[in-house]
Amino acid sequence: MLRHERKIELLKQVPLFNSCTRRDLVLIARASDEIDFKPGRALIKEGAAGKEFFVIIEGTVDVERGGKKIDALGPGDFFGEASLLTDKPRNATVKTTSDVQAVVLTKQRFRQVLSQNPLISFKVMQSVADRLPERH
Repeated sequence: MLRHERKIELLKQVPLFNSCTRRDLVLIARASDEIDFKPGRALIKEGAAGKEFFVIIEGTVDVERGGKKIDALGPGDFFGEASLLTDKPRNATVKTTSDVQAVVLTKQRFRQVLSQNPLISFKVMQSVADRLPERH
């Protein structure tokens, strides 16, 4: 079982949450679960609806687009964060290449956190806006 502090530290590394306070991160950590996955499991599938976000605690995954490997991720890496904010389909498939332990936050639980603390919504949108390229 992941210590609560470690879960908060992992979430703190996610750019989506970089404007959040420790108190905000505690709420988000409480809403998330730790889940273990076996090798060969597709955690998200390209074109499918996004329903959750993952932060890898242990293990590795491959990221594929159009059936071709485009990246490999490991401990501390995250994916699926756009699904917390949009209803757009997944743009890649992510498959486990080893036993994986991950922090998983569903869209439904994230939205419950936002309804309890609407200021987090503003902070998340601020983080998204900060990452957008500037136009001149």
